[in-house]
Amino acid sequence: MTAGDLAAALSQKIEARLFLPERELLPNLDDIYELQLAFYENLVLSEAEILHNGAYFAKAGGKYTRHFLMCTGEPLKLPDHSSSRLKSFFEKNLFRTGYATHGLFPYRGKFHPQMIKGLLNAMGLKQGEKVLDPMMGSGTVAVEASLMGIDSVGIDASPFCRFMAQTKVDTLTMPLKRAKAALINSEEVFSYFQKKVGKPAGGSKSRKRKPTGGYMEVMEPAADYVMATNRERLSERERETSETYNFLLLAYLDSAGYAERSNRKSPLEQFRAILERYLFVAEKIQAVLQGVESELGKARLLEGDARVLALENESVDGIVFSPPYSFAIDYLQNDSFHLDFLGVDGDELRQKMIGLRGQKLTEKFDCYHKDMERVLSECARVLRRGRICTIIVGTNNNQLSKILGIPAEAVRGLHELLIEIAARHDLKLVKMMSRSIVGISNTMRREYILMLQRST
Repeated sequence: MTAGDLAAALSQKIEARLFLPERELLPNLDDIYELQLAFYENLVLSEAEILHNGAYFAKAGGKYTRHFLMCTGEPLKLPDHSSSRLKSFFEKNLFRTGYATHGLFPYRGKFHPQMIKGLLNAMGLKQGEKVLDPMMGSGTVAVEASLMGIDSVGIDASPFCRFMAQTKVDTLTMPLKRAKAALINSEEVFSYFQKKVGKPAGGSKSRKRKPTGGYMEVMEPAADYVMATNRERLSERERETSETYNFLLLAYLDSAGYAERSNRKSPLEQFRAILERYLFVAEKIQAVLQGVESELGKARLLEGDARVLALENESVDGIVFSPPYSFAIDYLQNDSFHLDFLGVDGDELRQKMIGLRGQKLTEKFDCYHKDMERVLSECARVLRRGRICTIIVGTNNNQLSKILGIPAEAVRGLHELLIEIAARHDLKLVKMMSRSIVGISNTMRREYILMLQRST
């Protein structure tokens, strides 16, 4: 190759070879899996679909995409005392996380929302179809599906996760007048929740409260509607009352968790700052969605067990979920502040949580294996033929090496175990991608995206 040929080769852009010229990628696509998902979006989506639902494009046909518009501007109203590292993380990940209502409530182990949007596109899900997340956690799949016009069913064993996810979905369209008034009267609202829910013990790392008699005890009668199955029957006023109450309650629980972990600010100051941030998040996404609220997908979010799905056979068009990475994170301990406030019996809930059942490490791993067999069997049952079930999972090598008695570098990945289990239940691997785990704090550095197809 001559010097001229070499210069000509190096001057070419890979984007020009992979994508249509009228489709402009977002900046900072650093990982191979992102480029892969962008490539699949480019293949399966029309220009109109790229504009409406594309995850990795800034423009199509000279117009800005909805994803670009909902992410631009200040990504998140971070607390004044936030570290430069935290601020840098959100600035760099402007298009990946923190946008829409994903910025409500920090939750350990949640997805990058942008990745979920890209996966829903790569799975061929269209507006009006239905996706299931049987371990919904903070509700990322439900929020993304709603934004894309895709209906969703989300299930989680934790009543706090169910409450948090529902509040995030509701906030996409919730009237904000009463919540803004609550910010003006934040001291009165804070005092109300202190009496109703409980007072945080400032600066303490942990606290154990006796369950107060059930999750609903902390809810006003008017807010019971948010937990009802017949939400569509509510009047507009009833829905606003319910959604506003839960929006404020989530902000209070968020502030209570901060107050119990740190005494940097008083509990009232924490509540006021967090409520202000919540309103910023809500106003920003609602401005983008103004006039197209009717196009949002419908989310049905339930408290339940992924091992026994209360769904009919072949009733969903796609499944996306992330099972616990064996037992790398103790989600109950992580959520203890909020579960205690909600009067949830943690010991009872632990028996329902996959990855937490069992005493010794070997027993935990055995329970995890058996539970995931049941989960994948149920996923295959409810998934329509020819459609995709996507699993995002990593391996905690250090934990598993202790269980198996082998060096960490010799540990077989959980993704390999799940591929084997899935194959026994008519879910065949058609695509596997890997991604580095980027975050402020994590216990693993790589996870795998498994795309499994049910036979036609």
